[in-house]
Amino acid sequence: MIDDTIAIQLDGVVQNRSNFKLGPLHMSIPSGYITAIVGPNGSGKSSTFRLMLNLDKADEGSIQLLGHQVEKGLGTELKKRIGYLHDQSSIHENGMKGTEKAEFHRFWYNNWDVNRYRELLHLLEVDDNQLLGKMSKGMRRKFEFVLSLAHHPDLLLLDEPSSGLDPLAWKMMIEVLHRYMDQGDRTILMSSHIIEEVKRLADFIVFMAQGRVLGIYEKDELFSSWFTIFVSGAGLTPKKAAFMPGQCGVEHTGGMTYRVTTNKAAEAEDWCAAEGYQIVSRQALELDEIMNALLMQDRLSSRTNETKGATK
Repeated sequence: MIDDTIAIQLDGVVQNRSNFKLGPLHMSIPSGYITAIVGPNGSGKSSTFRLMLNLDKADEGSIQLLGHQVEKGLGTELKKRIGYLHDQSSIHENGMKGTEKAEFHRFWYNNWDVNRYRELLHLLEVDDNQLLGKMSKGMRRKFEFVLSLAHHPDLLLLDEPSSGLDPLAWKMMIEVLHRYMDQGDRTILMSSHIIEEVKRLADFIVFMAQGRVLGIYEKDELFSSWFTIFVSGAGLTPKKAAFMPGQCGVEHTGGMTYRVTTNKAAEAEDWCAAEGYQIVSRQALELDEIMNALLMQDRLSSRTNETKGATK
């Protein structure tokens, strides 16, 4: 039975390479929303996209796209429902004009909408009569972005979509993607390292590092939960502050004041009130700060597990 509330499902996906292991990945991407994957370079984001599209093979696990098992191959009808913007342009297409590549896409996608294609070219100020290899990086990025949308896909996979775009083109891309989602039943999975892009587009955020998923969060809940709290009070010590709900880091800032990072802000404030400690100030964490905190937690957890393994 197909679960139409889930657009993408990864269960125990592993890919082994000589210098990198991806997974095991467990991920459920909901239908009808924009989900962003964020993480350091080399964390496995692009490799994950390639596995989803069956461009590379997983050594273990299963992947479903729009209810279809990817390991069995992406049939023609399924491919027609997907739009994909890869992270790097193909040098093998440099001698091809934009119009020629568009005709190739038009042949394969029976939902190809030439009016939508021309509209997007106009909005993004793209001349498709140029050779792809002669286009600037930003121009080619915009052209390939247009191609990924022109057949009205149900699922849009965007790997660093704004790479090389100038600020005006970036704002237009954001607007185009918002309009794409207006229909209500479409899904976007994107990777991005631009904080403002994630904040303006994403409904859900996936954090990845070193080939693993560190967590999947609803965006508004994430930003309302992660705070730095400066707390003060008689008898407060690092050991005591470590008991604050959601505590992810404690730093003494002088006197009786401590800087505590928490991922359960509301519970942490209630705890301070119950313990009789004063909250001097509070500050919401930015996306990169949350990422750094998660990476630190992951490293500490890995070291703890290694220590436990060594003592057995």
